[in-house]
Amino acid sequence: MPKLDLDAIPQTNATGYPAPFDTQVEGRHYRRLAPAASLAQLRASHVVLEPGAWSSQRHWHRDLDEMLVMISGEAVLVEDDGETLVLAGDVVAWAAGAKNGHHLQNRSDKPCVYVVASAGDYDADSGEYSDIDMVFDAEGYARKDGTRYPVTRLP
Repeated sequence: MPKLDLDAIPQTNATGYPAPFDTQVEGRHYRRLAPAASLAQLRASHVVLEPGAWSSQRHWHRDLDEMLVMISGEAVLVEDDGETLVLAGDVVAWAAGAKNGHHLQNRSDKPCVYVVASAGDYDADSGEYSDIDMVFDAEGYARKDGTRYPVTRLP
């Protein structure tokens, strides 16, 4: 298997989140690894989380398993049951359908780097954001009453 050249993979901090939910992830920079490796059934990203940034809004997926491996630095994992410090070499995972809203917050003064991967039925996937009035599905984002946000969810 070929080694991926991270520098050759475009890095972005794009988000499909509607305002004001987009501001916490402005310091999240990611590279999509799966397209560069021609992977069709697994999604994976190499992520740099700047100090003060969040990985996402706190969320959970109905149809995707997720796994995260911290490569360097540290971040605080925030879940329904509390907070856990995640250090380089740590692995965390969430099973599809587990209603455990989660995200990382970089509360340190240095960037942290991790790889996150997911697998499952992307076209059927949906979920909820635990702390805000937002849900998601293949069509994009909506309020919990079903009113759609006028933005496009990024793949």
